[in-house]
Amino acid sequence: MGTTLIGHIDSDCFYVSCERVRSYTLRGVPCGVLGNQGACVIAKSYELKSYGVKTGHPIWEAKKLCPHAVFVKRDFRWYEVISRRLLDLLKMVSPRVEYYSIDEMFFDAGELQRYFQLPLQEATRALQTLVQDEVGVPVSIGIAPSRALAKLGSDAAKPFGVRIVDRENCEAFLRSQPVGELCGIGRRSERKLQDRNIHTCWDFRQADRLLIRDLLTIKGEALWWELRGDSVTPIQTSRPPHKAIARGGSCGGKTSDPERIRAWAVRNIERLIEALDHHRVYARHISLQIDANKTALWLGRTPLAVPSASFRTIYDAVMPMLAAAPQDHLVSHMHIIAENLVWRDRIQKSLFFEDAQSPLDQIKRNINQKLGRFAIRSAETLPLHEIYHDTTHNYDICDISGKMCF
Repeated sequence: MGTTLIGHIDSDCFYVSCERVRSYTLRGVPCGVLGNQGACVIAKSYELKSYGVKTGHPIWEAKKLCPHAVFVKRDFRWYEVISRRLLDLLKMVSPRVEYYSIDEMFFDAGELQRYFQLPLQEATRALQTLVQDEVGVPVSIGIAPSRALAKLGSDAAKPFGVRIVDRENCEAFLRSQPVGELCGIGRRSERKLQDRNIHTCWDFRQADRLLIRDLLTIKGEALWWELRGDSVTPIQTSRPPHKAIARGGSCGGKTSDPERIRAWAVRNIERLIEALDHHRVYARHISLQIDANKTALWLGRTPLAVPSASFRTIYDAVMPMLAAAPQDHLVSHMHIIAENLVWRDRIQKSLFFEDAQSPLDQIKRNINQKLGRFAIRSAETLPLHEIYHDTTHNYDICDISGKMCF
């Protein structure tokens, strides 16, 4: 089922806005949200941004720029609560909603005028007000014939604005937007386009389609069509099955301590198995990626003898890869990736098939489901003192299910 109008709703300063829902004292003051280690700013209010504080700034630099700012540690469980409130409200207004990310959603805007009994511009403002009143977070909204135009519209309308991109104003709007503002155009692609004298979104739209395809593959061509108002990517109301599932991230700072690196690997294995259980799949391959300063340093891949979600099987696959990784660099990030997934109820069992999870795996899962996540965890994670003393480590943004992307 197609629609002639696609909406994109994007929360303004989402993490900070969520904190302000439950703490009125944070409203109107410069506020930043910190990552798990409490060392870096991962989100900021517009008040804090006006002092020059940027995402990724270390806390000590942020404090120099704005000494009276208030900082709080992230809480993804709470952010998910607010995100799902927004999702539920949007489903009341629109027949189809795509849960794109924790703070962004696409929706069928074709019913917006009928729902509010108002012209489109006023109806969009009414939706914005409804979200503010019922959910408590400010949002910006773009409405257009395609996803790319709708997202470009909401981004340009920030903060707390709405923008309708239609045939009459499309050219002027696209001329005002640098091509780098397009979702999916990174710095390398932007340089390629600029080398061809394509600087604005209007230049992109007017460029030769085959040239765009040659420069940016079929994804670039899809953007070209979308900028012309031809919707290429439909609204997806449910997430397609995963092709791979990864768990990992920061190792709590740079480290060469083999005990801590091993402990993070075990921690990530436990999180990965939990995700495999949730999605009811087994892995046929396990990969390990080691990063130094967020740059991939080493990647290993091991096939499993049988599809599995067993701790022992994945542990035995990861540890030799960890031992083979270079030891002469400080490790900052690590990811363990389950690939070539297979549904558990579709697996072809042989006469000699062994259950992919041991009784111990099942007991551990049952206890954790009953008593709380990580109530039982491997003793090999004991060197990670911080995760035992701070519950914010127990829930990450990737643990929020159903959204299309990170």
